[in-house]
Amino acid sequence: MAWWFGIKLWKRVFLGLVLGVIFGLAVSQFMEAAAAEALLEKVRVVGTVFIRLIRMIVVPLVFFTLVAGIYAMGDPKKLGTIGIKAFLLYIFTTFFANLIGLGMGTLFQPGKGVDLGGAEPKVMDADAPSLGERLLSIIPENPFAALVEGDMLAVIFFALLLGVGLLMAREAGQAAGRFFEAGAEGILQMTHIIMELAPFGVFGLIAYVAGTQGIATFTAILSLTLAVYVGCALHMLIVYGGLVRVILRLPFVDFFRGILDPMMVAYSTSSSSATLPVTIRAANENLGVKKSVAGSVLPLGATINMDGTSLYLGIVALFTAQAFGYSLEPQHYFLIALTAALVSIGTAGVPSASLFLLAIVLEVFDVTPEHTALVIGFIFPFDRLLDMMRTVTNVTGDTAVATAVAKWEGELDEEVFRAKPLS
Repeated sequence: MAWWFGIKLWKRVFLGLVLGVIFGLAVSQFMEAAAAEALLEKVRVVGTVFIRLIRMIVVPLVFFTLVAGIYAMGDPKKLGTIGIKAFLLYIFTTFFANLIGLGMGTLFQPGKGVDLGGAEPKVMDADAPSLGERLLSIIPENPFAALVEGDMLAVIFFALLLGVGLLMAREAGQAAGRFFEAGAEGILQMTHIIMELAPFGVFGLIAYVAGTQGIATFTAILSLTLAVYVGCALHMLIVYGGLVRVILRLPFVDFFRGILDPMMVAYSTSSSSATLPVTIRAANENLGVKKSVAGSVLPLGATINMDGTSLYLGIVALFTAQAFGYSLEPQHYFLIALTAALVSIGTAGVPSASLFLLAIVLEVFDVTPEHTALVIGFIFPFDRLLDMMRTVTNVTGDTAVATAVAKWEGELDEEVFRAKPLS
C-alpha cells in the first residue's frame, strides 16, 4: 500500500470524487430504482462515517486551538489587532462577493423563462430566532452545554475569554496553557489519521448524490448552476487571488496549491465546519501560517465568513425576481446585497443551511410567502450541487484572510508557503 500513501492526498480525494460520480451514475442507469437506491445507501454509509469522524473532532479542535492560539500570542493586546484585521478583511471580501453575485444574476438571467408551477412548496421554520436572540446566544449560560451541543459561536466566545484569562494569569496560567497546546497538537494528529479515510468517504458521498440526483437534475438548473459556479470561481481567483498576489505579494499558484486538500473536502462534504480541521492543518503545514493565527482566525472564519453564501443569496434573489416578474429598482439591489451579507454571518456550517435564510432576503422586494416557498421547493432538491461550490469559496476565503493576517503580524513562514505542500 506504499504506492497509495505516496500519492498526494488531494489527488486521492479527487480520484474518489471522480470515481464516485461515475459509480453513482452507472448504478442509477443500469439498475432498477429500488435496488440502485438500496446500494447507494450502503455506499453512502462510508461517507457518513467519514463525516461523523470529522464532526467528532470539530468542537474540541476549535476549543483547544483557539485557547492555545490566543495563549501563544503572549500578549492580550495582540488578540485585538488580529481580531480586528480578520473581521475587517472578512467584511471587505463579502462586499465583493455581493457585487459578483448580483453581477452573475444579471448576466446569466437564471430565472428567465423558468416554470415553477411544478415545484412543491417548502414551508420555512416559523420559530427561527430573532437577531437579538442570536446575539444573546453567543454568550453561553453553560459553556459545557455549549461544547456538548456544538454551539460554535458560544464555544468561540468562551474559548476567547479563557485564552485571554490564561494570558492575564501569567505564570499561574502556564501549566494550563501548555495543556491546551498539547491538546491542540494531539487533535491535529487525529486529523491526519482521519484524513486518510477522505478518498473513501468522498467516494461514498458523491456516489449517492450523483446516483440519486443525476445529470438530468443538474441540466434542469444549468443557468443557475453556471451563475453560482462562475461567480464563486471569479470571487476566489480575483478577490482572494488578488489579496494574496497583489496586496501580500505572495505566489498566487502556491496559495491555491497549498489548500487543495481543504478545497476538495469542502466540495465533497458541503460543510465548512467539517472541513475546519483540514483547513487548519493545510494553513499551518502548507502555507506557513503560525498556530497562533491559524488557531484563532480560521475558527472565526468558519463561523462568520460566508462569502459563498452571500454571493449565492444575491443570485437566487435575482432568480426569484426574474421567474415571477418582480420589478427591481436600484435601491433593491443595494438592500439585497446588504441583507445577504448580514444574514450570511454566522450561518450554520452544514449543508443547505443558507437556503433557509432566503426568505429574509426576499422580503426586501416584498416577495409573497407562496412565491418564497415555491422557489425554495424548486431549488432544495439540487441545492447540494450549489452548496458544494459555495462551501469551497468560504473555506478558500478563510485561508486567504488567515494568510493575510499572519503576513501582517509577522506570523507567516514564507519559506513554508513557497515550498511544495507536504501532502
